[in-house]
Amino acid sequence: MGLWDKLRGELVDIIEWLDDSRDTIVWRFPRYNNEIKMGAKLVVRESQVAVFVNEGTLADLFPPGTHTLETQNMPILSTLKGWKYGFNSPFKAEVYFVNTRQFTDMKWGTQNPVIVRDPEFGMARLRAFGTFAARVVDPAALLRELVGTDPQFRTEEVQDYLRQMIVSRLGSALANAGVPLLDLATRQAEIGSQLAQVLSQDLESIGIQIPTFIIENISLPPEVEQALDKRTQMGIVGDLNQYTQFQAANAMEQAAGTPGGGLGEGLGLGMGIAAGQRMAASLGPTAPPAASTPPAPPAAAAPVTPPPLPVQDQWFLGVGGQQLGPYDTAGLAAQVSAGTLTATTLVWKQGMAQWTPAGQVPELVPLLGSIPPPLPPQPPAPPQA
Repeated sequence: MGLWDKLRGELVDIIEWLDDSRDTIVWRFPRYNNEIKMGAKLVVRESQVAVFVNEGTLADLFPPGTHTLETQNMPILSTLKGWKYGFNSPFKAEVYFVNTRQFTDMKWGTQNPVIVRDPEFGMARLRAFGTFAARVVDPAALLRELVGTDPQFRTEEVQDYLRQMIVSRLGSALANAGVPLLDLATRQAEIGSQLAQVLSQDLESIGIQIPTFIIENISLPPEVEQALDKRTQMGIVGDLNQYTQFQAANAMEQAAGTPGGGLGEGLGLGMGIAAGQRMAASLGPTAPPAASTPPAPPAAAAPVTPPPLPVQDQWFLGVGGQQLGPYDTAGLAAQVSAGTLTATTLVWKQGMAQWTPAGQVPELVPLLGSIPPPLPPQPPAPPQA
């Protein structure tokens, strides 16, 4: 018999697990064909739980501490083995160590955007990412539902499943939160706490809890963020006309500062003249000097641009079932002189509800009154002798 076979034939008298992987959730003690000595020491460290499995059936659980394996502290295993009156011989059983500490190095993120409805912006596509922590709160349920006979169950084996659950719950959490998009950054901690509670309830059946859920960022599509930036800029400026003038002034300043170009000098000169004119207009007329002070020579007046001419009303006439026009005031006078426009002629212009006889329109009464009435009929000539 070789040395290895001799070692494998020895009895196991100390059962313990020193975790140095930082990502192992469940680890099965490598018993091989060895038998556990009755009275052996079971060392369960803090953040660990030891679970005995007999022929595929969960038996006794041991909390942190040092335990001496006897029939008295293994009631379930003793019942399964039929040790009713005590048993001191070696026995075979599988021992699983379950790590109950928090695993905080888990990350999550949305591969596809989550669509939510915002009261101000309507439909919006959101992406989010962050971290979360998971811990085992029911070792027996975890062994039944996920681990099975896996000798080393790591976080990577359950992390994808947890990510899928997070993404499936994220959309409903954001929608039910009732938080506008612009206020999501201030409510991320609150939404994360709500998601942690919901996910813990969903994972209760497999013995896992989510004690911490952190939302690091919630982002909008790039084009929406650019539109929000423009809206913020306009809000800071306050007035769109002022914003346009500000942009034009910046463009002229950049052009004026371009070296080696006559265009820059011309634009700089024009910008200076325009600024001077605006300053003079803002100051307004000054008070006249005192009588004892000789008047200063008049300064060259800036060119005055006359205001635009007033727009005359355009009139339409209804004559013999036909529409004539449009006519301005001079055109209406010509129609009066021609006898086309009379007090009974139907007229209309923009703003009138319907066609109206000209004699009933106050604006046209003076125009109609300026035309003399027709001459009276001439008496018949006397008969010739």
